[in-house]
Formats: sequence, C-alpha cells, structure tokens
Amino acid sequence: MSSREEILNRLRGNVRETYDFPDLGFKKLEFADPVAQYIETTTTTAGARVFEIKPTDDINAKIREAYPDARIIASNIPGVLADLNPDTVERAQDLEVVDVGVIKGEVACAENGCVWVPQTMKEKAICFASETLVLIVSRKNIVSNMHEAYERIKFNDYGFGTFISGPSKTADIEQSLVYGAQAARGLTVFLTD
Repeated sequence: MSSREEILNRLRGNVRETYDFPDLGFKKLEFADPVAQYIETTTTTAGARVFEIKPTDDINAKIREAYPDARIIASNIPGVLADLNPDTVERAQDLEVVDVGVIKGEVACAENGCVWVPQTMKEKAICFASETLVLIVSRKNIVSNMHEAYERIKFNDYGFGTFISGPSKTADIEQSLVYGAQAARGLTVFLTD
C-alpha cells in the first residue's frame, strides 16, 4: 500500500459523522435571454467589454480596433494574425511581453459574466501574463447559470481550465483598487455566431 493510500485510510477510519450530499434539485436561475443578460453582467459587474462579431467581420481588424496600440498579439487560434504563438514558445516566461492574448472560451455564464477557458495551448500563461485578454465565445455557448456551465465543461489532454470574468483586480493594497494585480488588466469578449 502506498503512503498516500495509508494516509487516506487513516483519515477514513477517523470519520465520526457523515453527511449526505445536499439536494441539488432546486430551481436554478434562468434568464429569458441569456445572451442579453451575459452582456449586461459582463459589462457592469465583471468590468469587461463585449463586442458582437458578425460572420462578415474581419476578426483581426476588430482586434486591432479594440487594441490599436498593441505591439505583440499572441494566439494559437487559426485565422488570428499573431506575433507570438503560445504553442511555440520555449518557456512560459516568453509570454510576459504580450500586449494582447487572444484565446477561445468554451462556455459563458450569464449569472456572473464568467467564461470557461480550457487549456488549448501549450503554455497557459497566456491567460494570465497578457496585459489584456480577448476571449472569443460563441453566442450559442452562453448559459444562464453555473450549474449549466459545469454540465458542459469537458477537459482535454492538458487537464486544465479556468473561469475568467473580467480584468484582474484587487483592493488589498492600501485599500486602493488595482487592476492587473494577478492577471490581465483588461478583458474584451468577442461574441460570435
């Protein structure tokens, strides 16, 4: 028996009282129009920008329009013109020069404005080291609540994913609101059809 199993068996042997899992059959929050609610929540509560992208729009022109001063754009999404690819860098630290990281979001939640971002690139640091982040999300992947979002999550070979909702911010430092303390300073969501 491994030391891990031995520790877990000792812990199990010392359980005095057990509790049933809570009933999750309660009525979940639902919105008549999850897309409209997502846009409102994201722009007001989460502090991000939302652009609706039409099929006829040039995604690269929209990225440049949103971030005209960006020097280095990083992405591994086919069709996105990028100066740096997170799949080809040698180290995660090579991504700390990125002005705009463009990544794909899998599921968006109207309840809190967050987006599930699975790791679809070698270096996940692009999600956190970029000055600003662009998340590309399909309108059909917007759900009302987190229960629905968790039902749709799929892990890939990397086995990592995270929810992102707006720019990173903290008010710990001298009680001043600071953007970009732990991750991107700004976030833009591109909603596609």
